[in-house]
Amino acid sequence: MPVVVLGQSDGSRPPAGYSHWKGQVLTADELHVLYEGIKLNKVHQYDYVLTGYTRDTSFLEMVVDIIQELKRANPNLVYVCDPVLGDHGSMYVPQNLYPVYKNKVVPVADIITPNQFEAELLTGKNITTEKDAVEVMDLLHAMGPDTVVITSSDLPSRLGDRFLVSLGSQRKVRPDGSRTTQRVRMEVHKVDAVFVGTGDLFAAMLLAWTHHYPDDLKMACEKTFSVMHHVIQRTISYAHELAGPGRRPSPPQLELRMVQSKADIEDPAIVLEATVIS
Repeated sequence: MPVVVLGQSDGSRPPAGYSHWKGQVLTADELHVLYEGIKLNKVHQYDYVLTGYTRDTSFLEMVVDIIQELKRANPNLVYVCDPVLGDHGSMYVPQNLYPVYKNKVVPVADIITPNQFEAELLTGKNITTEKDAVEVMDLLHAMGPDTVVITSSDLPSRLGDRFLVSLGSQRKVRPDGSRTTQRVRMEVHKVDAVFVGTGDLFAAMLLAWTHHYPDDLKMACEKTFSVMHHVIQRTISYAHELAGPGRRPSPPQLELRMVQSKADIEDPAIVLEATVIS
């Protein structure tokens, strides 16, 4: 399962919680040169492409060009896109990225993982009920992707205010040409901490588990969210141990315990069950 990850580091702001950062921002021209080198060596046969944060329109448009070329070579290639635009009602990338995502990126994506704000922004429809969320996911399907997972929402959880609601929808074509859609709802434990990299981990895990369960979004989501639960719980336990009683963990102490969670990433015990809503 060859996978390529395309993304752009951010030279304009530090990771959450940190006051210093170093490094360079990869430009569209540099991405093009790298891709040309990959092609010259004939190692550009991929099954999956995953993209996340970027803040430059030319870089994003170059990503689209690469995706389209890779799909011409392999029509079965799956493109997983985390359309990182913002959260909680505000954007944290330049405004001019929005039309590129809406008009160019989302139409070539097969799987997308927006949060509620991003899903609303891409469709122009607000989500205040589960019915709204289903309609938004249908609108996103109509734009291109067959699988949509709204990673977090402000919808009330049936389990109380210590949980947040995530929703997913997968559109499939039956052998007779008719279409069917599976939709699921997840109730996810809230954690009172800020982590770096959870969005990247989620998108990567959804890619992996939809590969193993391409026709079962319920199982793919249960595996993905269970991985997130195990990694975060291990991280928060370790962080509190380091911080000591009564002290709030620092950002370095909250770095995700990825290596220590290898077994859970490979074969997570299911601790969060999805509910099929249609």
